[in-house]
Amino acid sequence: MAHLPRQVQNPGMSETADRYRRLSENFAATVAAVSGDRWADRSPCEEWDARQVVGHVVETQGMFLGFVGREVGDGPSVDDDPAAAWDRARSAVQAELDDPERAATTFEGFTGTTTFEAAVDRFLCTDLVVHRWDLAHASGQTVQLDPADMAHVRDAMAGMADRIRGPGAFGPELEPPPGADQQTAFLAFFGRRAWPDDQTSARPA
Repeated sequence: MAHLPRQVQNPGMSETADRYRRLSENFAATVAAVSGDRWADRSPCEEWDARQVVGHVVETQGMFLGFVGREVGDGPSVDDDPAAAWDRARSAVQAELDDPERAATTFEGFTGTTTFEAAVDRFLCTDLVVHRWDLAHASGQTVQLDPADMAHVRDAMAGMADRIRGPGAFGPELEPPPGADQQTAFLAFFGRRAWPDDQTSARPA
């Protein structure tokens, strides 16, 4: 499946608000395409199945909202309705981004003082790109990530390679096969093996 088309940025909306809207809609489309019998299938994330990938992404939206005193609000759980749970979470984040004053709210984050908008752009947008592929892979979907999104995520994570790896985060970087395309190399950086078993990486075992 090709990546979804880019939308024209809405007048008055920040680049981050527009990016989050597009990525969250892409993720919603991938959630909606998971068939009912695939939710328990294993994902590339160790110890997570497809439903737990969505649960992690929903919980992360709530965590970042909590940093600025906001909440996702009540609604269906991921166990009951993954699509509805995701729509509720992303709508709450989007509402903050669409209000310039609330988007500029500061808090003490992982890298020091930051704004809600900057944290969303760096961390939540990264999750939406990488975990969209995880969910697609777990549920038998084919997703072609947007080259510009992959480049943006790599720039956002520059200098944080050691801090984004560990339990509940991303795995160790893998070495992709020689001649790997952008998406394969991108996913390898985040610990995802996106190449067939008959292809060997450049790094010795």
